[in-house]
Amino acid sequence: MSDRPWVVVVGDVATDVVVVLSGQPAPGSDRPAAIRTRGGGAGANVAAHLARQGVPVALVGCVGDDAAALGLAAELSAAGVGLLLRTVPGAATGTIVSLVEPGGQRSMLADRGANLQLRPDDVPPPVDGQHLHLSGYTLLDPGPRTAGLTALVAAADAGCTVSLDPASTGPLTAYGVDRWLADTARATVLLPNEDEALLLTGCADAEAAARTLAARHPVVAVSLGADGALWASGDVLVHRPAHPTEVVDTTGAGDAFAAGLLAAWLPDPQVDPADALDAGLACAAEVVRRPGAR
Repeated sequence: MSDRPWVVVVGDVATDVVVVLSGQPAPGSDRPAAIRTRGGGAGANVAAHLARQGVPVALVGCVGDDAAALGLAAELSAAGVGLLLRTVPGAATGTIVSLVEPGGQRSMLADRGANLQLRPDDVPPPVDGQHLHLSGYTLLDPGPRTAGLTALVAAADAGCTVSLDPASTGPLTAYGVDRWLADTARATVLLPNEDEALLLTGCADAEAAARTLAARHPVVAVSLGADGALWASGDVLVHRPAHPTEVVDTTGAGDAFAAGLLAAWLPDPQVDPADALDAGLACAAEVVRRPGAR
């Protein structure tokens, strides 16, 4: 086994139906599109990317008792992800429809299915030297919220490091910014995108938001899409540009960035911030040049 910390990822497992449109949507008419089915789910994406980079990782989540679950489990297992997935009888495995417009911008339609049934006892007790990565989607719905919060508190109490992705501005707004900040105060590494960072701080620009969040968390890494990413830690603020690439589909880019950055940071928390950002941006650049999140 690698000498890197063992990572437990808690988050969604889903099938992504990726619809790459040939032009702008045409309401009331037809629009040619390339449609593919891929493995998805924010938690599963991060776990798969970590495993690809040689990080020992286990994924905690829920799936339905359907064919989709069998296919996703086989894919993740083949990628090297340890699976701690509970099958929920009578439930469907999560499905996400991702509509990708020219230029890579996407809109997502989510049926989270069995993911909403996650329970606290699905997450194993933390062990010394372990790292918890928690997908924000786990906190943003009443169903799995208790499991996510319990996992975060247990990991922090055990002295484990914790990384957290706020997930999405819409449900984050509904959750409540003050509530989120209070519930997630013990996270070690916060991984918002620019819109999430601005929402969480009320700042007008990403650099100010990153500095504000770094006053609450030891490490903050803000993904900026085509503008790259920011690292804030204490008084340190570092920006790195995005890696040049053709953008076909941005689905899962944030998950890939998180995994790449964590793979660099976990074995060496004193890593050069520029190197950690570049590792995350390289992983994101690889993902966005083709349809699908991984």
